[in-house]
Amino acid sequence: MTRKNYIFTSESVSEGHPDKVCDRISDAILDALLTEEPQARVACETFATTNRVVIGGEIGLADQSKLSEMQDRIDSIARDCIRDIGYEQDKFHWNSVEITNLLHEQSAHIAQGVDARDNKDEGAGDQGIMFGYATTETDALMPAPIQFAHAILKRLAEARKSGEEPTLRPDAKSQVSLRYENGQPVEVTQLVLSTQHSDEDQTSEDIRAIVEPYIRQVIPDGWLTDKTEWWVNPTGKFVIGGPDGDAGLTGRKIIVDTYGGAAPHGGGAFSGKDPTKVDRSAAYAARYLAKNVVAAGMAEKCTIQLSYAIGISKPLSIYADTYGTGKVDEAEIEKAVARVMDLTPRGIREHLQLNKPIYQRTAAYGHFGRSPDADGGFSWEQTDLVEALKKAV
Repeated sequence: MTRKNYIFTSESVSEGHPDKVCDRISDAILDALLTEEPQARVACETFATTNRVVIGGEIGLADQSKLSEMQDRIDSIARDCIRDIGYEQDKFHWNSVEITNLLHEQSAHIAQGVDARDNKDEGAGDQGIMFGYATTETDALMPAPIQFAHAILKRLAEARKSGEEPTLRPDAKSQVSLRYENGQPVEVTQLVLSTQHSDEDQTSEDIRAIVEPYIRQVIPDGWLTDKTEWWVNPTGKFVIGGPDGDAGLTGRKIIVDTYGGAAPHGGGAFSGKDPTKVDRSAAYAARYLAKNVVAAGMAEKCTIQLSYAIGISKPLSIYADTYGTGKVDEAEIEKAVARVMDLTPRGIREHLQLNKPIYQRTAAYGHFGRSPDADGGFSWEQTDLVEALKKAV
């Protein structure tokens, strides 16, 4: 039986965190390539440190003559990302940072296992296991600690970018500890926020006075109490931030990207990967299925696991866990999800319309728990499979 009374903690990081700067650049490059060629194969990694960004990885285009043209755009794409995030500090400025582009053509040996040919459907881009999760504890069917850790940083970024809070800077981290009673979140016991700021004379108390009103805007009424312990910039000054303060790398915040540790993660990162890579697309599909299972009232919590092998189109296994909250047997859920969605890499991409430039927006504040966009972004957050699932069990 699932525990009902406990404290659980999740963290988030802002769009200006060094790792998230790298995720953003990698996904912006992916979007640019998908705009040119929706079937583009992309595996793009970014590294950032003081005054320097290094971009590497593989690109596969049907028309390889476009590759050199795209290479010429990489520098400006990266600078635009850094500028939009807000970095204009001495040792990491969008206009003066040195950018090294090491992207090259995709390996033919990888392509041969993925490309469809001889009437054979295309295979998965790699082996691996992917998990999706949903829970009734928030309206977005997400775990509350990660959902509100994201919400805090997103609100502070809005205040910074609008000019409301001119002393805040891009790099920040949040952490929310929630006390659960009878399986539902009721109180914030600990709240941690570390945010970069511009003035060395600003104290932790000064920063708390700035950020607290915004935090109270996004935390549900009654959750912040007299017992809540606040830890705002607990080490004191935080003026040197971003890649100047700590190096960044694509794909190092996978738990922030998913469920904040409240559910399993298969290990593969998302950013910079085109949707033939099941690390990304199958994780989106698993979330989509788990969310629809919960939205259909089949369970209060649900994890879906999918597994794949490189070059093989169909999933090797489908697993469901409802943590004792299921109204439908888990084996029946496993059969139902396979009936209502084609879980081959091509089937996932077509069902969720993933061959679109929709990925840069996922690079900060979580890939899940977001509202679907009119242009197809966050399509995996839709609950349009509810009726089909009910009929399938």
